[in-house]
Amino acid sequence: MEQKIGFIGLGNMGNAILQGIWGSNIVPGTQIYVYDHHPEKGQVLNQTYSINNLDSARDVAREADIVFVAVKPNVIVDVLVDIQKELKKNTIVISIAAGVTIKTIAKCVGYEQKIIRVMPNTPALVNAAMCSITPNTEITDEELSIVQQLLNCIGETEVVPEDLIDAVIGASGSSPAFVFMFIEALADGAVKGGLSRKQAYKFAAQAVLGSAKLLLDTGKHPGELKDMVCSPAGTTIEGVQLLEAKGFRSAVIDAVEATIKKSQMMAKD
Repeated sequence: MEQKIGFIGLGNMGNAILQGIWGSNIVPGTQIYVYDHHPEKGQVLNQTYSINNLDSARDVAREADIVFVAVKPNVIVDVLVDIQKELKKNTIVISIAAGVTIKTIAKCVGYEQKIIRVMPNTPALVNAAMCSITPNTEITDEELSIVQQLLNCIGETEVVPEDLIDAVIGASGSSPAFVFMFIEALADGAVKGGLSRKQAYKFAAQAVLGSAKLLLDTGKHPGELKDMVCSPAGTTIEGVQLLEAKGFRSAVIDAVEATIKKSQMMAKD
């Protein structure tokens, strides 16, 4: 890949995307440009991977062909306004900020700028992310393919229209927190049954990992896979009945709906 890749912000998500791209060997460190307000982060990357550590966000915007703006939603407008004059016409600006619309980004950098919204999730830290990709009308199919190639380095991608990003946040962006709560609860129950805490976490986490892989690899409906575990008059159906009585699925749906509503409110702020 010939493009120069820039990163403004090296927090958990920005660094995860950077590490995934660098580790894939599709872009050498010498073609990556970074800036973070904690300069030691870029210094380490420079010393370890020969990545270019620059002095400002404007410097990154000036050098890069694709710029990941990986900063918090509350500061992204200031950053975009700051770099606007340094962006080339064909530079692709990628935002990972929740609740910040393409329209808001375009107000800062210009409506003719190439813009993509990406919604990743924390499994990006282990190259197992699920990322939505939403381009504006200035992005060509070839450019979209390039960005997908970059983000596939940290997991899976799907192109979605902007009006569905809030639902993506519910299903994928916020849901790892719900999954971690579920794993913790499974482990607590196993500890109550006598299993050691260390083993309980391993059994519970591997069960969630394996179940997800089984669904994705087979393409079977989750209800069908659930029925495969529920033997007649067996142990599992007892647990399923209790979860249904406690409103398990309804609670999960309500939690996803709450994240969607919050994301919609953020976009209006």
